[in-house]
Amino acid sequence: MILLAMASLGVTAMAQTESQKKLPVLNDKQSEYIPVLQYWKEHDILQHMDVSLTAGTTGLGLELSSPIGEYVQLRAGYDFTPHFTKNMQFDVIVGDEPARRYDANGNRVETRFDRMSEMLYSFSGFDADDHIDMAGKPTMSNFKLLVDVFPFKANDNWSKNIHFTAGFYWGASKFAEAVNTTEAMVTLLSIGMYNRMYDNVMNGDPVITLPNPQNPSEPYESYLNPHQEKMFRDAGRMGFKLGEFAHDIYDSYGELVHREGDPYVMVPNSKGMVVVKAKSNAFKPYLGFGYGGRLVKNRDDWKVSFDAGVWFWGGSPDLYMHDGINLTKDVRNISGQVGDYVDLAKTFKVYPVLNVKFTKRIF
Repeated sequence: MILLAMASLGVTAMAQTESQKKLPVLNDKQSEYIPVLQYWKEHDILQHMDVSLTAGTTGLGLELSSPIGEYVQLRAGYDFTPHFTKNMQFDVIVGDEPARRYDANGNRVETRFDRMSEMLYSFSGFDADDHIDMAGKPTMSNFKLLVDVFPFKANDNWSKNIHFTAGFYWGASKFAEAVNTTEAMVTLLSIGMYNRMYDNVMNGDPVITLPNPQNPSEPYESYLNPHQEKMFRDAGRMGFKLGEFAHDIYDSYGELVHREGDPYVMVPNSKGMVVVKAKSNAFKPYLGFGYGGRLVKNRDDWKVSFDAGVWFWGGSPDLYMHDGINLTKDVRNISGQVGDYVDLAKTFKVYPVLNVKFTKRIF
């Protein structure tokens, strides 16, 4: 009986084992492994490459783009602005008087500048103008990385070509500058010489000091005559009045150097130059949208598209003079052509982007 029972159990166990062997461990589909490259190919990830030329408010550019699936596209490129110049004028003042004045009939009348420039010519031989020209030029260049999303790609109409874009532009913080022209150098050097003489007169120092080879401790010193000194004292310093200070200005030691409301009279730097630099954030997030389509009928390898959006470059750009004064934040009531440019810069809290793009599919 015992042997019969054991035999019966053995048969049952063998039957259960055979039954278990017939059950699948995993579903065949679940156990499939798809290689990465095959997966990318099936889902259209980085399977095509387009090259594009762009032109617009960001300058001229070159782009490479590739799809990341059916609804997303990745773009990378570089934009730069071709160099061109736009001139503007800075008018000279002496003391608080403009270099040019006219009577009621429109006739030019003599000014302090006329008198002092004549005297300066007798010393230096330089004939100073009553203004200088500044040549402004863009220097903007940026790398960009953008992601396009085509939310209506499944539609069978024009809306499938609409895309929304997010990303960033990144480049140098300086995007434009203005430097005095070569023709202005004579006037700037004359102003520098005049102000040096004026400061010496006001401090009671000699206007010219020459070394004495015979006695180095006693150099030759030259003073102006009393009439000439009076002309300097009555005239005041020479420079370019750009406005008035919008707040108190302190130096690096915390000392007050200019009070709010004082006139801002800019003078050339120690090299006889006047320089203005326009700066913004180097990293500029971007949001925009666009639309594109075929450039050539019945050909999908040539396309044209348009993009519109904004850079977020950190509020109004800064316009720094060579002396460190920021025209957009430190100075107010700027008149003339310079004031027009400063007012324009203040309005651009964000930078408008409007570009056209021509695209060719490489593969």
